[in-house]
Amino acid sequence: MAYAVIHHFPGGTKEQYEAGIAASHPGGKHPEGQFFHAAGPSPGGWTIVGVHDTKESYERFLNNVLIPLAQKGIPGGFTTMPVETAFETYALFK
Repeated sequence: MAYAVIHHFPGGTKEQYEAGIAASHPGGKHPEGQFFHAAGPSPGGWTIVGVHDTKESYERFLNNVLIPLAQKGIPGGFTTMPVETAFETYALFK
C-alpha cells in the first residue's frame, strides 16, 4: 500500500528546499521506492509531499538518508525539523 508523507517546515524557504533536495535527491532522482514528490511555499513556510510505494521504503529513506543528513546538517538547508504527517493511502490516482 502506498505511503504518503507531508513535511511542513515552518519559516522554510525555497532556497533552503533547494539545498536540501540537492543533498537528499542527488541528480534530481527519486530515492528507491518513492514515485511522487511535490514541494512549494505554503502558509507559514514550505511544504514537501512525498509518496512511496510502501511505508517500509519511506522508513529506509528516512533512516538511511534523511536522518543522517539532518544530523550532519546541510549547508543552507532547513534549520528546523519538519512538522510531519504520514498515512497509508486509501486512494491514489495517477
